[in-house]
Amino acid sequence: MRIITGKFRGRQIHPPINLPVRPTTDFAKESLFNILNNLVDIESLHVLDLFAGTGSISYEFFSRGSEMVTAIDIDTRCVAFINKTALSMNAENLEAIREDVFQFLKQPFGEYDLIYADPPYDMEGIDSLPELVLRNRILKRDGYFILEHSRDHEFSEYSGFDQHRKYGNVNFSFFRKGA
Repeated sequence: MRIITGKFRGRQIHPPINLPVRPTTDFAKESLFNILNNLVDIESLHVLDLFAGTGSISYEFFSRGSEMVTAIDIDTRCVAFINKTALSMNAENLEAIREDVFQFLKQPFGEYDLIYADPPYDMEGIDSLPELVLRNRILKRDGYFILEHSRDHEFSEYSGFDQHRKYGNVNFSFFRKGA
């Protein structure tokens, strides 16, 4: 796993083998950020990375200069790895928090410009994520919610749906608050 561009371009990240994760492929991640470069000013973003796993997406946002990145994962080992990696990068504005994502989304205590979620593809409740994010006060108006999912899910009829992109086996559904 590597950071594609930005301050830490090319840096290899070596997560422990025993983490219960399925990292986003470099191809899909690069494609995602090519889209984002045309949608948002990445350097001004406050980003929330849900089901952060290895932190791959969080590191990419940090490397590209996002103002603040918060990573949420329920697995203690994932959170420890992300925080350890952030410390090695002197990333004071990147923090990992151990929390159940569904519980976290019920707490409207902060707002983010962009929320990214990469849940396990077979996870129960994945279909409820767009509504949970868009109805709570966690995503700023005109903010984006991006959900990575398998081809088994279809979100085009959901409120706030903006676009869908597919890269190999990886699907991204984009939602916009206020859309």
